[in-house]
Amino acid sequence: YGEAAREPGSFAACCLVARRLAERGVRTIQIFHRGWDAHGNLPREHESQCKDIDQGCAALITDLKRRGMLEDTLVVWGGEFGRTPTLENNNGRGHHPFGFTMVLAGGGVKGGHAHGTTDDFGWWAIENEVHIHDLHATILHLMGIDHERLTFQHGGRDFRLTDVYGNVVREIIA
Repeated sequence: YGEAAREPGSFAACCLVARRLAERGVRTIQIFHRGWDAHGNLPREHESQCKDIDQGCAALITDLKRRGMLEDTLVVWGGEFGRTPTLENNNGRGHHPFGFTMVLAGGGVKGGHAHGTTDDFGWWAIENEVHIHDLHATILHLMGIDHERLTFQHGGRDFRLTDVYGNVVREIIA
C-alpha cells in the first residue's frame, strides 16, 4: 500500500482499511478520493492524484486476490462522469457524459475483459454502450440482487433502483 498508508485518512490507508473490513465480513465498503476533479494544471494535478491512488488500488486488488477473496469481492472503480479529451481554457478539461470508463474486478466479472469503445476522441460511446441503468442492474446482479424484483409503485408509477430500465450486461460476467 506504500508509505502513504501510514498517513491516516490517505487513500492508501483507506484501501488497507477496506481490505481489513472485507476480511471481517463487511459486505459493502466505499472509498472516496477527494480532489480528483482537476480542471486546470493537469500535468501536476494528475501526477499528484495518480500517485495518491494507483499504489493503494493495485495493492488492494492484489491483496484480495492473494488472500482468495477477489472471486467473492466485487471492486467497482469509477467516477461520476467522463472527461473531454481536449484542452479547454489554458490546460483543463471539461465534463461529458457520453463515454467514460468504469473498472469492475473480481466478484464474478471476467478478468481482463474490456467491454465497449469510444470514438477516436473519447467523446461518444460507439460500441457495446452500457447505460447507467445497465451498469446498476449488472452490479446488483453480481451482488445477488434481481433489480426487477425491487419494483414498487408510488404516485401511480413503477420505481426501482434502476428506474424501470436496465439490463444485466452478461458479456462481462465470468
